[in-house]
Amino acid sequence: MELHIAGTNMEITPETQRYVERKLGKLNRHKTDIIDVKVEISRESTKSPQAQYLVRVTVQSGSGGALLHGEERAESVFQAVDKVVAILTRQLERRKGKLYDKGRGNTMARGKFMQPEPPPAGRKVVKRKRFNIEPMTLEDAIEQMETLGHNFFLFVDAGSRETRLLYRRNDGNYGLIEPEFRPARD
Repeated sequence: MELHIAGTNMEITPETQRYVERKLGKLNRHKTDIIDVKVEISRESTKSPQAQYLVRVTVQSGSGGALLHGEERAESVFQAVDKVVAILTRQLERRKGKLYDKGRGNTMARGKFMQPEPPPAGRKVVKRKRFNIEPMTLEDAIEQMETLGHNFFLFVDAGSRETRLLYRRNDGNYGLIEPEFRPARD
C-alpha cells in the first residue's frame, strides 16, 4: 500500500504523519489489495472551531480499480483522521460483504420482479455522466458491478480493448453485449 500525505495551510508534523500511517495501515485488515491511499489534510479558518481541520482520503483498491472516498472535519487533525478511518472502514466492510454475498438478497436473482410499466410518452435525457474507463477483465467488471449494486456495467475489455456492456439477466446470471461497429453510410 502506497500512502501519500499532503497538507494545505499547514505543515504535516512527523507525529501527524506517524498517526495517519498507523491508522490508515489498519485498512489492510479489511481489504488486502489496497494499492494507493491519498490523504489531504487542510486547516481552514472557520467560525466553528469544531470544523477547523479537514481530512480527505481516497483509497484505490486493486480489484476492479474501485475508489473509496472519505471526508471529515474536526477540531483536531487526530479526531478528523479517526472519523474518516471509521467511514472508510464501513465502506470497505460493506464492499467486502457485497463481494461475499453475491446474489443474496437480490430479488432479480430469485426471479421475483415486477413487470416494468410502459414508458410515458415524451421521455427525455435529464442527466449525463462522463467518466474515465480503464481496461479490465470480465471478472473484474462483474465484481465492480456487484460492488456498485448496479444492474449493468460498461467497460473496456483488457484483452481486446473493445467496449463491452455487462448486465444482470432476469434469471440472476449475467449477459454481455459486444457491439460491432459498422462504417457510417453517407
